[in-house]
Amino acid sequence: MEPEEGEDRTPLLKEPQPDTGMERKEGERMHEVPACCSARYNLALLACFGFFLLYALRVNLSVALVDMVEPNTSLAKNVTSNVCPEHSSTINVHRNTTGVKYSWDADTQGWILGSFFYGYIITQIPGGYLASKIGGKLLLGFGIFGTSVFTLLTPLAANLGVGYLIAVRALEGLGEGVTFPAMHSMWSSWAPPLERSKLLSISYAGAQLGTVVSLPLSGLICYYMNWVYVFYIFGALGVLWWFFWMFLVSDTPETHRSISHAEREYILSSLKDQLSTQKSVPWRPMLESLPLWAIVVAHFSYNWTFYTLLTLLPTYMKEILRFDAQENGFLSALPYFGCWLCIILSGQIADYLREKQNFSTVCVRKCFTLIGMIGPAVFLVAAGFTGCNYALAVAFVTISTTLGGFCTSGYSINHLDIAPSYAGILLGITNSFATIPGMVGPVIAKNLTQNNTVGEWQMVFYIAASINLFGAIFFALFASGEVQDWAVSGYHLHRN
Repeated sequence: MEPEEGEDRTPLLKEPQPDTGMERKEGERMHEVPACCSARYNLALLACFGFFLLYALRVNLSVALVDMVEPNTSLAKNVTSNVCPEHSSTINVHRNTTGVKYSWDADTQGWILGSFFYGYIITQIPGGYLASKIGGKLLLGFGIFGTSVFTLLTPLAANLGVGYLIAVRALEGLGEGVTFPAMHSMWSSWAPPLERSKLLSISYAGAQLGTVVSLPLSGLICYYMNWVYVFYIFGALGVLWWFFWMFLVSDTPETHRSISHAEREYILSSLKDQLSTQKSVPWRPMLESLPLWAIVVAHFSYNWTFYTLLTLLPTYMKEILRFDAQENGFLSALPYFGCWLCIILSGQIADYLREKQNFSTVCVRKCFTLIGMIGPAVFLVAAGFTGCNYALAVAFVTISTTLGGFCTSGYSINHLDIAPSYAGILLGITNSFATIPGMVGPVIAKNLTQNNTVGEWQMVFYIAASINLFGAIFFALFASGEVQDWAVSGYHLHRN
């Protein structure tokens, strides 16, 4: 580690200068801007609800699809393992059966579920670029609005034919693809360096919470009502959120209608030497930047495990641990609840270490990424060796996913550390690579578990853990906490 890293400072932690008393009072006043009811924390909370709905809109089809297809075509050729005894008997409860059924085979269902990611990957980099030009507010707002509208059209598309449904899901992916780069772009103007971990962890934690709530809730809606209401309820909530977003949010502190003068000055002064004024995007030095590729590798590696578990955890619980469907829905959501808690707490801890304990930015980002990737790898492998100990298996998978929440204050917001002016574009680049595991990871895992044996599932966990370990080491070696020289115009290299 570089010897000067112990002297790492943000603009708010500069060494005392021989300033006048007036300047000292100004600095003290800047520190006293409260978080409660502030414009920046209101933005974080509204963004949290937005990403909550975004992930609810993303995962609801995987639950509803079980009810949308005829029973004899809903399952692949996989067989249930008999290693473990039946965990519990299904309780007979009146189930609604009025929903329309479709005769889609396993391959067709795979295309329906995968079509989202083909749309999602296309708009990552364009989304980051557009956000830098027109602002993140409109892009994120209309991204979620468009996704909500297409979700409302999903039942109609299913009736018209599978081709229409695949097209609608791909269009939903196009809408969601711009949201994370747009949010990163907004935070480049809103998040003081010493509050980045807290603010971004609050806003992005909504994604995990959306998974936690929508998995069991979608199952209950299908069970007691009708699968079409899964799309109508979440779609309508997304449209409602859009009205609040458009009315209450601004792209920058300068254009916000109700922000206090003290908070505006606090944010602007903290970002003073970190933003670029040049109009063109420095594509070549950006793509040659090793710290950027450290984020790419970490993001890809983490998402391999995340998407594999997101799509196949219910299958593992049903086919290996043999939980019944109702238990499965709630237990599948449990790991993501743990992850949500970890994201919120780790954001607070990360900024505490940077502000109060004087830890360097790069030290915090690397440590949190190592914990958030090596920890899950260890417990994921351990989960494959629990045999039929249901409680221990669920506990290990939950701990694994929970520890992954540390990455939100690690590599996940490192884009803002190295190039705040281009954070949206950088996230578009890293998220493009990180979407690939969503398309190929579950497919590889499915092919490896055709007989649903414990040994096959252990191999799936080994692969995910190995990729996680590699990503953690690569990030630890090559990540940076500095604003890169290509990311600022007319300024010297600034230690963040």
